[in-house]
Amino acid sequence: MTVRSTDPGPAGTPDAPRPPGVPAPGPAAAAISPAGSEPAGSEPAGSASAPGRRTAAGWVRTPKVAAGTPRPAGLRKRWLAAGVLAVLVALVAGVSLGPVGLPPGSVAAELLNLLPGVRLDSGLTEREIAIVTELRLPRVVLGLLVGGLLALAGGCYQGVFRNPLADPYLLGVAAGAGLAVTAVITLGGVGAGGALTGMPVTIPLAAFVGSLGAVALTYLLGAAGGRDRSPATLILAGVAVSAFLAAGQTYLLQRHSDSIQQVYSWLLGRLGTAGWGDVRLILPYFVLTAVVVLLHRRELDVLSVGDDEAASLGLHPQRSRYLLIAAASLGTAAAVSASGLIGFVGIIVPHTVRLLAGSSYRVILPLSMLFGGAFLALTDVVARTAAAPAEIPIGVVTALLGGPFFVLVLRTARRVFP
Repeated sequence: MTVRSTDPGPAGTPDAPRPPGVPAPGPAAAAISPAGSEPAGSEPAGSASAPGRRTAAGWVRTPKVAAGTPRPAGLRKRWLAAGVLAVLVALVAGVSLGPVGLPPGSVAAELLNLLPGVRLDSGLTEREIAIVTELRLPRVVLGLLVGGLLALAGGCYQGVFRNPLADPYLLGVAAGAGLAVTAVITLGGVGAGGALTGMPVTIPLAAFVGSLGAVALTYLLGAAGGRDRSPATLILAGVAVSAFLAAGQTYLLQRHSDSIQQVYSWLLGRLGTAGWGDVRLILPYFVLTAVVVLLHRRELDVLSVGDDEAASLGLHPQRSRYLLIAAASLGTAAAVSASGLIGFVGIIVPHTVRLLAGSSYRVILPLSMLFGGAFLALTDVVARTAAAPAEIPIGVVTALLGGPFFVLVLRTARRVFP
């Protein structure tokens, strides 16, 4: 027995017979079908919102860039070039500006001298060259890496959880790092008024281990619900783990109140102690996270139409989701271990990119990585020059920018995440 559709075809005739149980094409199929994949002679689904004209060969769709669709390839290339330019501008500005002002042209020439086979006369003295290469350049490079990781992880989380307020610290990374660092400072011999003498090794290592431990605990708690786990389960598990670890941190601070200043100097974020050692430590995690997330960024576009449709296209939703979460969490843990807790980068940058360059994650994630690095490097310039010679914690500056940005998120979240 066959079922014959009563909808008229392109020439006013019924569609071809369909076997029982096979539904008619609907909006879900149209959402995941590439442009031009409709059978010849059939009107595309949702034609009321996709104008076109009928020809002898079928429907010809009128080109249109609608909300929620990727922008043309030429526009994406221009945004990519803009991202690279933003990174270069942030690099030169970050090295030029500071208590000792340096000419941007001379700084650019000195940076080019770091390339093999390039020898330019920058006009800088030996002291100024040392300031560029040993003090400011590693700080700016670390800011580029940390900002890129946080923005990339934030965009990835927002796609995986389909939550516009998801940020890199969603699964307890911040709470785990905070508790571990608090334990090292309060129980590890850093006294009141003392410097963070263990900062080169102990503090970043504790933050990294604490971050990954919190994510692992979130995974285990989320797995308690059985095999059929939804993203909401992980979010709730992350909230529970964060609350538990934050309570432990508060208890330690109450028992060791003389260490509060040292703890908060790390919690508010810092790049001032950055050196080439920090850059070498974070670089492998940056490369690994970027490669995994960017290679799988197309899967986020497929996941956005729902797990059932993604599975029908041959994608394993749970496997892809957990791979992306693991990669983003690893990058976030590395960023936290190097710079402390710097908030809002993972929300501000991906949303801005989404509003400007389209909602396809093929575009959002690489641009977020570029603009995120530039954003944090320029924010660090503000943090160390706005109240010179004192420095404002960089986490305070990003929070001042992030608060008003939440208003914009609330106004656009429904349109961007229907």
